[in-house]
Amino acid sequence: MNSLFKALNDETRRQIVELLKERDMNAGEIADQFNISKPSISHHLDILKRADLITSEKKGQFVEYSLNTSILEDLINWILTLKN
Repeated sequence: MNSLFKALNDETRRQIVELLKERDMNAGEIADQFNISKPSISHHLDILKRADLITSEKKGQFVEYSLNTSILEDLINWILTLKN
């Protein structure tokens, strides 16, 4: 759970999650949405992957990233247990 909160603690990573909510994208498509270096985007993607917020799949010469909605559901359910 700590890696999940760490991943969501950064504005760029939250924006990447928002982008992937709309559709699956490769790293280049994601990088085109930001004014930061591609290595920085790769670093953010790695943190999101380690937190299990996104998944990646090799498609031809590109790696496509997708939002892992099940981890978000787990997070919401955990937060709801705090309400009791």
